[in-house]
Amino acid sequence: MHYIALAIAPGLAICIYIFYKDIYNREPKLNLFVSFLLGCLAIVPAIWFEQTFEYVNDNTKTGLALLCYGVIGFSEEFSKFLGVRLYAYNKKSFDEPLDGIVYSVMVSMGFATLENIFYVLKYAEVGMGLEVGIKRMFLSVPAHATFGVLMGYFVGKAKFNAKNSLWLLTMGLLAAIFFHGSFDYFIFLNQLKMVTEKEGDILLASGAFISFGVALLLSRKLIKNQRALSKSIFNKKDNELV
Repeated sequence: MHYIALAIAPGLAICIYIFYKDIYNREPKLNLFVSFLLGCLAIVPAIWFEQTFEYVNDNTKTGLALLCYGVIGFSEEFSKFLGVRLYAYNKKSFDEPLDGIVYSVMVSMGFATLENIFYVLKYAEVGMGLEVGIKRMFLSVPAHATFGVLMGYFVGKAKFNAKNSLWLLTMGLLAAIFFHGSFDYFIFLNQLKMVTEKEGDILLASGAFISFGVALLLSRKLIKNQRALSKSIFNKKDNELV
């Protein structure tokens, strides 16, 4: 039971953090909960796609890149994207650009939380549940959140820019795929036989951590910008009612 709590905790904490960041016009809790559940369901088509096309990885760097960007990054981010586009995007409560980030992160955390439960319980069987749970708490789950922020920023802009909505939605999806693929690529490089353990550690530190760090910094900046826009929109509305 404590392994499940360990697996759920980081995703839940990030959901609460994002919820309280949206202080000027919060979303209905039911919509957020449904978005989280859709993220959990999104793992099903993603797993199917990954298992179907995992053969592209032929233990070369090119094959690994195809796996990370074209299979894992694409399937997971596209599945999450559908959860946002087909549900939250059409809601009346989606009434400001910041909502794109809020809903995208909720879907991403649903996906990441269920994925985290699978990984932690799997490694708990060989006595590594705590170690894997802690590592994923500070890397994989927050990484999913940053991918959600990047996607959500463009989703929010697309909602209120009908002329360029398709382009903006595509940009959001591609940004999430790129950073997700980059993060996974440098982590999985350790598994290539042509890379030594020392080289793998260096690539992990210089690649995965840098791609995650850049995504994290961009996410913080985008949240800050969209919160400022939210404040200007809803403070203006409040002043007009006075």
